[in-house]
Amino acid sequence: MTSSPVIEIEPLTRHIGARVTGIDLRQELDPAQIATLRRAWLDHIVLVFPGQELSQEDLLRVTGYFGTLGKLSRPAEFRPSGFARLLPNIMLISNIRENGQTIGALPDGEMMFHHDMIHAEKPHDATLLYSVEVPTHGGNTLFASGDAAYDTLDPAVRDRVEGRRARHHYNYGSTQRGDSRGIAAFAESTHPAFRTHNETGRKAVYVNRLMTVGIEGLDQAESDDLLLKIWDHSEKPEFVYEHVWGVGDLLIWDNRCSTHARSDFPSDQRRLMLRTTVEGTRIPE
Repeated sequence: MTSSPVIEIEPLTRHIGARVTGIDLRQELDPAQIATLRRAWLDHIVLVFPGQELSQEDLLRVTGYFGTLGKLSRPAEFRPSGFARLLPNIMLISNIRENGQTIGALPDGEMMFHHDMIHAEKPHDATLLYSVEVPTHGGNTLFASGDAAYDTLDPAVRDRVEGRRARHHYNYGSTQRGDSRGIAAFAESTHPAFRTHNETGRKAVYVNRLMTVGIEGLDQAESDDLLLKIWDHSEKPEFVYEHVWGVGDLLIWDNRCSTHARSDFPSDQRRLMLRTTVEGTRIPE
């Protein structure tokens, strides 16, 4: 009887991120292996699987190990037509242009720290991103631990915001607050400014620089001041893991307790990623 390969999990920073090796995600995993990966994900927030060779079907299967496949958030007319018809749970993130139009979402440049789908009524629990083509430099993804940020936040700031809800607004396609890259569609939501993780029980900062527009119950000036302090604290280097992409890297991150951002990259170099998500549930009051 052949034993399962040993999965090795190596922490990447003190607060966030772990590299997973000793596993070929083209092969179906057994329940024990899936449980190991889920535990590592909850412990480390971001998992990095380097150098995988995955088909789109493989990516969907792996996503399913972590929960129910999420649906694409962008309106149907803005999805890449071929992928939308055949694999509606996969979104292209790309700056590649065909006939003058980009084939994917979020094509160019730097992107502010944000939580995926925080603008939705039921934000997705997880995002997976798989690299197909990467530029020679730049286009890195930075991940910040909301747990560590909450635990070390100035008590005067934390106490003023504790128990309050925050408002979020997102124009699909925007990468910087108020830029002109968004399409003619948006979503809005309100959620607790500090979120309690439904599986780990830990609290995390749940506001971000790209999408959060205010804290309920406070005037705009005080809200803006507190949010700026929270963002500046949350994005400190000691809470961040920066991933330099290689072809075939697969990452999964927990949107309930982390934010992520993207560094700039040459606009004349191709970048193509496949993105899937895991559905979430309504956040308790």
